[in-house]
Amino acid sequence: MDEALRIAEALVFASEKPVTRDVLAGVLPEGSDVDAVVDALVAAYGGRGVEVVEVAGGIVFRTAPDLAARLTRVIEAPRRLPRAAMEALAIIAYHQPCTRGDVEEIRGTALSQSSLEALLELGLIAPRGRRESPGRPALWGTTETFLEKFSLRQLTDLPKREELVTTETSGLLPLNGAP
Repeated sequence: MDEALRIAEALVFASEKPVTRDVLAGVLPEGSDVDAVVDALVAAYGGRGVEVVEVAGGIVFRTAPDLAARLTRVIEAPRRLPRAAMEALAIIAYHQPCTRGDVEEIRGTALSQSSLEALLELGLIAPRGRRESPGRPALWGTTETFLEKFSLRQLTDLPKREELVTTETSGLLPLNGAP
């Protein structure tokens, strides 16, 4: 078990993408229980400055959430997306696959090409085919990178609409299809 744990730790540390259990199984010593190794790795890093978390179908090292605020003073923050791009990303995440026209209809305003290009450049969205309608517009969906950046295991981990409603937004977001 010690050797399997060391191999798993090294692989997760060295990998720039989440390490799936299948990949892990391929490098662990024969007869190793992948789930037990992952559980042991999670336990070994629990409560430390770096934790093992599951995102996008695999495991990665991430800074402990309680230390994030302290580190933002030291580590350069990544480029922030403009509001229009974030709105478009949220719409695509919740309504995928959808077209640029769908995004514009939901937002109630045009979506600039630069906003779409920013999302593509960062690898947060990707084409998901074409709609069978006149003009055959491209369908867009989120990527594994999206799941990684937002620390989601899968799309079903996105907050539900009801969870997003606060007293400030309750009049802005209709629930249960209400206008």
